[in-house]
Amino acid sequence: MNRSTSRTWWKTVIGLLLTGIMLFPVYWMLNVSLTRDQDMRKSPPDLLPLHGTLAGYRTVLDEQLPYLATSLVIGLGTVVLTVALAAPAGYALAKLRPRGGGLLGFLFLVAQMIPGIIMAMGFYAIYLQLGLLRSVPGLIVADSTLAVPFAVLIFTAFMSGIPGELLQAATMDGAGPLTTFRAVVLPMSRNAVVTVSLFAFLWSWSDFVFAGTLVNGGAHEPITLGIYHYIGNNNQEWNAIMATAVVASLPAAVILVLAQRYVAAGVTAGAVKD
Repeated sequence: MNRSTSRTWWKTVIGLLLTGIMLFPVYWMLNVSLTRDQDMRKSPPDLLPLHGTLAGYRTVLDEQLPYLATSLVIGLGTVVLTVALAAPAGYALAKLRPRGGGLLGFLFLVAQMIPGIIMAMGFYAIYLQLGLLRSVPGLIVADSTLAVPFAVLIFTAFMSGIPGELLQAATMDGAGPLTTFRAVVLPMSRNAVVTVSLFAFLWSWSDFVFAGTLVNGGAHEPITLGIYHYIGNNNQEWNAIMATAVVASLPAAVILVLAQRYVAAGVTAGAVKD
C-alpha cells in the first residue's frame, strides 16, 4: 500500500511539473501583456506584473478589433461549410455504402497529408483566375479543405454506430434517405457535429499559411495577419503584442473548455463496436 501511494505521489508531482512547463509560455504571455514598457527590460524580469497596466489591451480594442471580427466570420463560415459538406458525406459512407466508399475514405486520409503550402499555391493560381484573391469567401473555402477530410472521417465513424433499426423504422414510416438523415441521423450525431465544428473553427482561427497567401494585403485580414503586421510595425511594444495574442487565444480556449465533453465523445466514436 505504501509503495503504491508513493508511486502515485511521484506520478502526480511529475505530471504537475510537466504541465507547468508546458503552460509557462501561456503564463508569460499574460504576464508580459500586463507589464509596463519601462519594466520590460528589467533584469531579472518580474515574475508577476507588480505595476500592471492595461495599455496593451486598450491598443487591442483600438487597432485589432477588425482583424478579430474577420477571423470570427471566417471561423463560423468554415464551420458551416465543413458541416454542410462532411455530414452528408459521412452518412453516405457509413450507412448508404456506395461503391468505392473504401477508396474514398482512403483518399480522405491521403488528403490530410498534403502540406498546406502546396494547397495554398494551388488555390492562389485558381483564385487568380476567378478573382477571389483577398476575399473572405475564398479563404473560407480554402480553410474548409483542411477540415472536410477529417470531418468526413469523424462523421463516418460516429454514424456507423447508429443502430440500423432506427433507420429501418424511419424507412417503414415513409422517410427517404434525405429525410432520415435530417430527422434521425443528424440529431443523434450531436457529439460529432460539435467535435467537427470545434476543430474546423480552431483550424481556421489559427490559419496563417492560407491567410498569408490568399488575403494578405486585402481589406479584410484575420487576426493571425493582424499580429504578424503588428509585430513588424511595432516590434518594441511587446505588451500590446502579447495582449493581442491573449485576446486572440480566448475564443478558442473558451470554446474548447465548453465543448470538451462533446469532443471526447465524438473523437472516440466508432472505437468500440457493438
